[in-house]
Amino acid sequence: MRTIEDKLAIYELIASHPPSADTGAADYTVSVYREDGVFDRGPTLDGAKGAKDIAAFIQRPEHREAIRGGLAHFTGLPLVDLRGDAAIVTSYLMIVHLDQEGEPRELANHGISTGYRIHRAVVNRWELEKRHGRWMIAKRTLLPVDGSDIHQELLQRGLSELHFDREIGAAQAEGE
Repeated sequence: MRTIEDKLAIYELIASHPPSADTGAADYTVSVYREDGVFDRGPTLDGAKGAKDIAAFIQRPEHREAIRGGLAHFTGLPLVDLRGDAAIVTSYLMIVHLDQEGEPRELANHGISTGYRIHRAVVNRWELEKRHGRWMIAKRTLLPVDGSDIHQELLQRGLSELHFDREIGAAQAEGE
């Protein structure tokens, strides 16, 4: 039962990121990162350390402008590797925005829209810790889906660690 409860809490944590980023909910961001949490955006984008500095990302004027322009974050169903009071989560995220320059098109029963554009797709590695019964983000690594070795390694690592850990657990259970 604990595994189910933990996974549901982690799914909720990961699913809360898009609405919090798309509304600039800095207080929420501070509440879910450890005080010394790390936001690593890879070698080409700036990152931050500390919950308040991480929350400052969504308070930037540029981020507010993106929100007003129709910013939307979409996360994929995360792969959760539970390790007691720690967890590694691997997930995808797409950053989508209203295409202000698109041709208006009508869709029956849905009105007219200029459409949306996928700005970026990224992979995430969330390193979580459970503290006082609540899951917190210790570190988030975000890398663009660009075909590079570093992005591929992040995905392979999440998958292989989960698979390898399950094989070890099954082998240990058989040996008992």
